[in-house]
Formats: sequence, C-alpha cells, structure tokens
Amino acid sequence: MGEEILSREEMPIAREDDVVLVRRRVRAIAAEQKLDSFATAAVTTATSELTRNVWVHGGGGSAVVEQIRSAEGRVGLRVTFRDRGPGIADIERVLRGGYSTAKSMGLGLSGSRRLVDELTIDSEVGVGTIVTFVKWRAF
Repeated sequence: MGEEILSREEMPIAREDDVVLVRRRVRAIAAEQKLDSFATAAVTTATSELTRNVWVHGGGGSAVVEQIRSAEGRVGLRVTFRDRGPGIADIERVLRGGYSTAKSMGLGLSGSRRLVDELTIDSEVGVGTIVTFVKWRAF
C-alpha cells in the first residue's frame, strides 16, 4: 500500500454494543485528523454499516483503525473489518446494492463504497471476509 501508518488500533466486534464503540472511535479520529464535516459523516456512516455487517453477517470479528500518510504527504484514515463468517459468494452482486441475506435493504457495502475514497473486499466462502476502506483528508 505504501502508506506510512501514524497510529493503529484494533477493536473487537464481539457484541452489538461494539458497533457503537467502533463508530465513535472512528468519528473521534476523523475529528483529530481534521476531516471536513462531510468526510467525517461519510466515514462514520461507512463504519457503522461495515461494523454491523461484521456483527450480523460474520458473527463478530474485529476492526483495525489506522491513521495513515501517503508518500505525497496526504493524511487519511484506513479501517479494516475482518470476520470469520460465511463469506460472500458474489461480491459484484452485493456491490450493486439491493442484495441482502438478512432481510435488509442490502445497501451496506454498496453504500459504503460510495462514501469513501477506496474500498476493497476480500472474501472466501466458508472462511470469512475482509473489507478495507480509506478516506483521505481534502487538501
């Protein structure tokens, strides 16, 4: 990835309350990094959706929150969500939106992708899923 990691914090997602704790921590870090109000709202919303996915679909896992700096000096926030759930068989279908295994609107991953600058998904059926997003502070 080539970014310098300025800080790194791993948080468990083992209870429903952890969804709120991870969201609050990401919001606080976004404020520390002086992300604008839109970017702060975007990472807070994406974090909430993705943390809930880990809890609901993956049966728990973790979030790693990193403050990063690019080689060009740009500051950002990278959050990686991991679970050992059933995995995602058709990532493209999920990213189109409207697909859910939990009787929801199915907009968690697709909506989150629109809110951040970068989003990657690595998933293996029967093994689990890793979703990482990056949001850069505007210059």
